[in-house]
Amino acid sequence: MKQKLESRVNGPRERARFVRESADVRRQALIDATALCLAEKGVGGTSVRAICARAGVSSGLLTHYFDGVDALILATYHDVGARVSAALDAAVEAAGDDPRNRLRACLLANFAPPVLDPGLLATWIAFWSLVKSDLQIAAIHADVYGGSRAQLEALLRAAAPAMTDAQARIAAISLTALVDGLWLELCLDRSAFSPEEAQAMVDKAMHQALET
Repeated sequence: MKQKLESRVNGPRERARFVRESADVRRQALIDATALCLAEKGVGGTSVRAICARAGVSSGLLTHYFDGVDALILATYHDVGARVSAALDAAVEAAGDDPRNRLRACLLANFAPPVLDPGLLATWIAFWSLVKSDLQIAAIHADVYGGSRAQLEALLRAAAPAMTDAQARIAAISLTALVDGLWLELCLDRSAFSPEEAQAMVDKAMHQALET
């Protein structure tokens, strides 16, 4: 799990020793370490000591760049959400100009690396556990998922110009729920169905939504 999270969503970041690092590199190293701690230890085990040990820095560096662990978890949620969004955006752009292909690429990219990753699920679970108790986490959660649904609505309207805004909204909510459910099950256990089967199910639902 650790290796997957480092190499996929968080991406490999080799930090050369004996080289003075920029503020951005140090901040990102702390964010990456926080994502790994959340995945491995949950919120309760994600402390200043655990994060700094993972990042290989002193505790003073964390408090220099962030106003404590809570602020660092907020930054990490925003960062992980942005990376997932970037992966979906890249899939859409790689699909070319055809609106249906772009919509399909956005949906199906959820079932391929770097988005389909059990390590990523562990990090999301830690974030989700805070949504009901932390207003700032709840706001980022709403922004991440709201942005994802808005993207789907735009892709749906481009693929089906006759679709009304209301229809696009409902279709985006339905497709998001299907994608999230299948993604969750695949990350937990791949014995019931494969990523390819999940893609086929979502592809069928997409075509049904476009025909309404």
